Amino acid sequence: MKSKLFSTEDWLSVWIGFAVIIIAIVAVLTGWFDFSALKFSTWAMGENLSEAAAAKIVPLGQQFATWAFWRKTLVTIIVLGGLFTLGIKLQGEKVKKFIPAFIVLFALAFLVRLISAEYTFNRYLEWAFCALIIGLLISNTVGVPDWLRPAVRTEFYIKTGLVIMGFSVLFSNIAKFGLYGLGIAWIVTPIVILFIWWFGTKVLKIDNKPLVITMASATSVCGTSAAIATGAASNCKKTDLTMVVSISIIFTVLMMVLEPIIIKAVGMSPIMGGALIGGTVDSTGAVAVAGSVLGGDGEKAAVLVKMIQNILIGFIAFFVAIYFATHINKGSGEKVGAGEIWTRFPKFIIGFFVASLIASFIIQPIFGGDQVGAINKVLDQYKNWCFVLAFTSIGLDTRFKDIVKQMEGGKVLWLYIIGQTFNIILTFFAVWLLLSGKIFPIPTLS
Repeated sequence: MKSKLFSTEDWLSVWIGFAVIIIAIVAVLTGWFDFSALKFSTWAMGENLSEAAAAKIVPLGQQFATWAFWRKTLVTIIVLGGLFTLGIKLQGEKVKKFIPAFIVLFALAFLVRLISAEYTFNRYLEWAFCALIIGLLISNTVGVPDWLRPAVRTEFYIKTGLVIMGFSVLFSNIAKFGLYGLGIAWIVTPIVILFIWWFGTKVLKIDNKPLVITMASATSVCGTSAAIATGAASNCKKTDLTMVVSISIIFTVLMMVLEPIIIKAVGMSPIMGGALIGGTVDSTGAVAVAGSVLGGDGEKAAVLVKMIQNILIGFIAFFVAIYFATHINKGSGEKVGAGEIWTRFPKFIIGFFVASLIASFIIQPIFGGDQVGAINKVLDQYKNWCFVLAFTSIGLDTRFKDIVKQMEGGKVLWLYIIGQTFNIILTFFAVWLLLSGKIFPIPTLS
């Protein structure tokens, strides 16, 4: 009988994630080979761009014409395809059916990355939105052929991506903004999660508790990534995760555009405004864009608060997994002991934390922050590819009528709106308390 360590999706996602991390570390630290995954440069369909924007544009024809582009494409599909195929084989499933299906799924993910690199999409929408739309269009029109289904492995890709993501969660980020960042990110966030949980389950009386906690995490931490982690920890349905991410992305775009305008209009200082953006705008990328509107200090404050907040992802997923195993997902009158908790506990959370600890307390102290940054630059693309494969799979597995059913008559939308409003108010209070200069000295970020 095979050990579960090498035959279950939960553990295999950890080993695949670690394999990618180790190869990336060796590649960067030794310089022996280039392990970079494919990343599209920004391109544009129109020509009416500012001079600054035009300087960042690399026409698609120019990208496709380089050997480096196709080499990175081959590296990406060989590494991920090879590792996931090995994972499928170790689970005792048919590799012959998985390989051609994975190639087609990767082609769809390639299309997603291509579209989401377009200037307007790249600035205002996340790749997750494009992945969901493409998957949904296929599943709700021509349908998903049976031969493609062996590669539709949402949880496998998600868990692997989260393990890889763990390496980018550096505890040293706390020192950059000290107690100010902790006060804004680590005190406000748990309170907001508990409020949304109470409001959703007690006031709105939503019975779908995995949906509520996933929405609470997405709203209070960092949108897509937090939703993915908490959804996996709580066994959230794919249709629920699709809806949470879609709502989060739509409102992220609105907040990214409107929040800096309002902050400037009321005369809030750049550092206060940036911290408010970092604590309330869901997506890390959107936080950087919105913060940049406020200038250098505003952008730094926004990104630092968001990075400190992101450290909570693993902790939140950990406690959600324990709570759901012992209270929500147990049978009536069932006693859940330590052994059962371990069985139900998502192992990717362990991988996430181990990767974070290795980066924070081994690689960074020995080799320095620049090398960790270079490693994360490589890993970030592998993480993104895993997530794009996952969200394309979610779209392929979801029908629009399922999403409508999950809306619970509009309750889910109200859950986000009320929860985000509470988040903004509480974050503003924390920002004013810590950064207005009336109680504590204003920190310097230069």
